[in-house]
Amino acid sequence: MTEKRPVTILVPGRLHERSVQRIDQTFRMVRIDHVQPDLLTPEMKRDVRGVAAMGFLEPLGAAFIDALPNLEIIASFGVGYDAIDAAYAGSKDVVVTNTPDVLTEEVADTALGLLLNTVRELPRAEAYLRAGRWEKEGNYPLTPMTLRGRRAGIFGMGRIGMAIAKRLETFGLSIAYHNRRPVEGLAYPCYPSLEELAESVDTLISVVPGGAATEKIVNARIFKALGADGVFINIGRGSTVDEDALVEALRDGTIRAAGLDVFAEEPHVPQGLIDLPNAVLLPHVGSASVHTRNAMADLVVDNLISWFSDGNALTPVAETAHVAAKPRT
Repeated sequence: MTEKRPVTILVPGRLHERSVQRIDQTFRMVRIDHVQPDLLTPEMKRDVRGVAAMGFLEPLGAAFIDALPNLEIIASFGVGYDAIDAAYAGSKDVVVTNTPDVLTEEVADTALGLLLNTVRELPRAEAYLRAGRWEKEGNYPLTPMTLRGRRAGIFGMGRIGMAIAKRLETFGLSIAYHNRRPVEGLAYPCYPSLEELAESVDTLISVVPGGAATEKIVNARIFKALGADGVFINIGRGSTVDEDALVEALRDGTIRAAGLDVFAEEPHVPQGLIDLPNAVLLPHVGSASVHTRNAMADLVVDNLISWFSDGNALTPVAETAHVAAKPRT
């Protein structure tokens, strides 16, 4: 598509600027401040055929979808799309797309960096140097933890989980996992429950998406199963963790340490976590490089272009993979 087409795309709220620029160059773009049906004008309700949104920020549910009777596609920025009611969209013949693959390696890199920072206390060691304590007090204390001999469990063996596992193999760690179902052809042991996985490892890495099925699924019982030498890493969604239980587990030694890139109510981070010396905290930077975010932004728009050019979505989510394009008139 090199010429602007008479297709109206709605951008509700924030979206990556690269996506915004390309949508404006390629389609007729309209904007509202939030994902709220009452902000839609009669013209928007009549004309909008596509929505481009951050699928993990504001809820985009049945009321919003129903308010756009000519809606065909919701192109979501990010792998996670738990704020979008994709099942309902699919029932209304609206395809939902996300941006997988292009961020897999970046997020896996972040997971490994977070794990190393947590186990070897690298941020604390840097703070020690910057405070002048190396020169005044001598070497930073030996870290009680190491990656040597650790047993890793991956909760969510999808694209990102597989990329993390590949990296962990090169570090010499043993790997097991828990998934909704075993991955065909994968040699790693698959445990039938998260609790059983946690009992069998000392390093639990969560990569699962948010949503009702995973709400606070990593809880006090899981931390107890992980044990006193346990390290918990979350690179998936903050809503999957009972944060109060995590704070308690870190305080009382139920587990040894945690590294978190995601939180339940971002950008708010519980003070209890901030106060803990055995918690390494990042502000949701898993895919946050210029290179990767630009690739994600392009895939949002490429899905829209592909859909309105030839009726094919490039990366439809599972709930809407069955949706076919409406006949063009």
